[in-house]
Amino acid sequence: MSMRQPARMPTLSRRGRTLAGVAAVIVLLLIIGPRLIDTYVSWLWFGEMGYRSVFTTVLFTRLVVFVAAALLVGLIVFAGQALAYRTRPVFVPSGGATDPVARYRMAVLTKLRAFAFGVPAVIGVLAGLVAQGYWMRVQLFLHGGNFGVVDPQFGRDLGFYAFDLPFYRLLLTFVFVAVFLAFIANLVTHYVFGGIRLAAGTGMLSRAARIQLVSLVGVLMLLKAVAYWLDRYELLSHTRMGKPFTGAGYTDINAVLPAKMILAAIALICAAAVFSALFLKDLRFPAIGVVLLLLSSLIIGAGWPLIVEQFSVKPNAAQKESEFISRSITATRQAYGLTSETVTYRDYSGNTPVGAQQVAADRATTSNIRVLDPTIISPAFTQFQQGKNFYYFPDQLSIDRYLGPDGNLRDFVVAARELNPARLIDNQRDWINRHTVYTHGNGFIASPANTVRGIANDPNQNGGYPEFLASVVGANGSVVSPGPAPLDQPRIYFGPVIASGPADYAIVGKNGNDREYDYETNTETKNYTYTGVGGVPVGNWLARGLFAAKFAERNFLFSNVIGPNSRILFNRDPANRVKAVAPWLTTDSTVYPAIVNKRMVWIIDGYTTLDNYPYSELTSLNSATVDSNEIAFNRLLPDKQVSYIRNSVKATVDAYDGTVSLYAQDEKDPVLAAWMKVFPGTVKPRSEITTELAEHLRYPEDLFKVQRMLLAKYHVDDPVTFFSTSDFWDVPLDPNPTASSFQPPYYIVAKDIAKGDNSPSFQLTTAMNRFRRDFLAAYISASSDPDNYGKLTVLTIPGQVNGPKLAFNAISTDTAVSQDLGVIGRDNQNRIRWGNLLTLPVGQGGLLYVAPVYASPGTSDAASSYPRLIRVAMMYNDKVGYGPTVSSALDGIFGPGAGATATGPAPDGSQPAAKPTDTAAAAAPRPEVPTPPVAALPPGGVSLSSAKAAALQEVQSALGAVRDAQRSGNFAQYGAALQRLDEAMNRFEGAK
Repeated sequence: MSMRQPARMPTLSRRGRTLAGVAAVIVLLLIIGPRLIDTYVSWLWFGEMGYRSVFTTVLFTRLVVFVAAALLVGLIVFAGQALAYRTRPVFVPSGGATDPVARYRMAVLTKLRAFAFGVPAVIGVLAGLVAQGYWMRVQLFLHGGNFGVVDPQFGRDLGFYAFDLPFYRLLLTFVFVAVFLAFIANLVTHYVFGGIRLAAGTGMLSRAARIQLVSLVGVLMLLKAVAYWLDRYELLSHTRMGKPFTGAGYTDINAVLPAKMILAAIALICAAAVFSALFLKDLRFPAIGVVLLLLSSLIIGAGWPLIVEQFSVKPNAAQKESEFISRSITATRQAYGLTSETVTYRDYSGNTPVGAQQVAADRATTSNIRVLDPTIISPAFTQFQQGKNFYYFPDQLSIDRYLGPDGNLRDFVVAARELNPARLIDNQRDWINRHTVYTHGNGFIASPANTVRGIANDPNQNGGYPEFLASVVGANGSVVSPGPAPLDQPRIYFGPVIASGPADYAIVGKNGNDREYDYETNTETKNYTYTGVGGVPVGNWLARGLFAAKFAERNFLFSNVIGPNSRILFNRDPANRVKAVAPWLTTDSTVYPAIVNKRMVWIIDGYTTLDNYPYSELTSLNSATVDSNEIAFNRLLPDKQVSYIRNSVKATVDAYDGTVSLYAQDEKDPVLAAWMKVFPGTVKPRSEITTELAEHLRYPEDLFKVQRMLLAKYHVDDPVTFFSTSDFWDVPLDPNPTASSFQPPYYIVAKDIAKGDNSPSFQLTTAMNRFRRDFLAAYISASSDPDNYGKLTVLTIPGQVNGPKLAFNAISTDTAVSQDLGVIGRDNQNRIRWGNLLTLPVGQGGLLYVAPVYASPGTSDAASSYPRLIRVAMMYNDKVGYGPTVSSALDGIFGPGAGATATGPAPDGSQPAAKPTDTAAAAAPRPEVPTPPVAALPPGGVSLSSAKAAALQEVQSALGAVRDAQRSGNFAQYGAALQRLDEAMNRFEGAK
């Protein structure tokens, strides 16, 4: 009886193999080609930026890590597989047609080289691809130093945890995976080639298979022992569920830590038991060792700590955890820059009675009360300063400070007038126009934040709009720069808005006549040619073909607008440019423009972070920085976990030529020091920050929001009180009716509470509530002044002082306020919007709440519904002040004279220019634009009944009384007049 031969594997014909090879090459080119193009383009871009060393260092590190990991894992797997094959049995009995392995054995023998080298190669490549993503961890290990601070448990310098331990854990993981895969490969190879045979419930293991498999299991046991040893150090940065602090607690130190040491010893004993099978030829010892390790990990590693936690710690948790809470408090303050070197605590009553003269004497505060809300007034900027349909202002504007005409510090709402590709229409979207004509924005617009143009107190006035100071290219081609600082080059080629389009590039450079749209005169359009140093040359055919492939655009090859002098500007988003040249930084979500040394630059804050600082609280950047503005404007940070953060770098990006400059802000940061060794020469020393730049550096919002969330807990010194959470604080919710999250911190210019004097100081501030209460607990201010930068002052407030929510409720429900706004918004003629509720220290112990009120025509949210300031509302110690100006509102609370030093509206109550062209605002007359009525009167020009006419006269008389009361500043009279007007309007509507 003949035995049926195993079926042969199907084979391809010669032609089929050729076609398959061609197809494989094409697929490979489609996969690798774009990556090669992107790599070469990046090489050109980094070279143009002056940061090619960053590109080569990152690329070289990735390649080295890839090769090292691929070789490590691939060779270990290959060794396990090759040893099994080389020691296979010479004769393998065939099981006949029923042998399930014969078919696979034949397939392997047919393609022996492919299996022998292909499987380890594929596994090695996959391991290399994963490992190269950890290039930063490798570089920090190679260049990290010491912190000069040791952990409280093992006495190791914190540099071990920041730089060494993560690398050791990474290396151990890859070696463990490689050995495990080698075990699998060895096992499968022995099985396929007969070293392991299973038949009828019995098995046979060759001597070679036993030695190799046992050896690999023993190595895994040794690696597990090393893992247990490293686990001890990682206890210091983990959080046990239910604990109010981070780091090893009583259970971890007294149960888990000994358990890890015992398990490491057991793993070594088990490894010895496994290796004993090499000599005793008895597999029961390895089996016993593996089972022993598993049981030990359950009993000693999990059971014992659980018993200690439940029966020893929980009944006396506050006392048991006291020492470890103290460790966490100290470490968290160190890791987040909240030590006594940075934070100063002061007692503050929050409700001390203040007189009119004291308020007036607080000139630094009262003269700088901000009435412009940068989250609301962007439509007004667009309406009056847009100029052309393709220019645009972001929905949220920025706050910065400059010197006012009187030489005193003032805060301004600032914005760059960028080109928005999404607003190009019709033939403006043509490739030539989109990328060679409409290439840049034009202008830096600033509005004093403490004033508006005139008073919006009746329909006959044009007040309530921002006062604009526009630095632009004027009608004769020269730069008109009326303030707040001189600007030589207002053209904007780099910015977050201009880079928002799907194809972010512009082709510039001299190639015949000027092509780029610049400005208009009364008779013609003037063009311009970029003269900056930025941009990658694209004039030769190689570059044209390269960028045609990168952007999938054939016009690079066929358009005659590209000449030998042409350059391409791309990657124009300032934050992304900083991330590219400093990939080790986490950037702040806010980018803001400033005039520095007569140049417009974008300023970006960069952070160095760690996620394993011993005993420091682990924080989610996304959760810690979320507030109502972040949600409204979709600026949420990624969900990155950190336990250490420093604002170590200040970055600037030139708005004209894209030059990126990095400056060391915190030169004591060990993480920054490590990265400066990795990329030498890329970060300039702090001494190179010019005076002009230092005057525009702000304390970063995201860092401040992280710190205020942590200060809510870690201001507590006593560990027992900390454990009880009784003295914790809360970040208040934004009281604005349209908000849905935490109240944002606010930049203000006010008296310097850090120094305790009345000099103006640019600060980032926030109120803090009592834990789960709406009463104030603290007021936090971070100084941005160059001589006091980064100092945090915390005013701790006892008693029951109203928090933001209670203050806003008191203001918005006040009879006079609600009646007045009811009249203004009657029949949806105006949309009422409350601005940001500021909290300002006044006098020697008081806190003043200030909220601007805006009105827009109709109820639309469209940009055409541009808002104007109509009222200013305040509250101090349960008393509400309300009026058309800051001065009148202050007088209403504190009495006549309190608002004497407040900044009034601009003397010219005329309205700003509506949609000016690119000429200077000062050069063109301001045309009249229809103003949304504040209090709409009944329509005239129709026949009225006698009752209706009498009611109309009463309405007009009541409206006159309201105006008189406004001018007099008498708050009681004003409230009575509003009541009279409301009753008159009701009678008019009811008359027939």
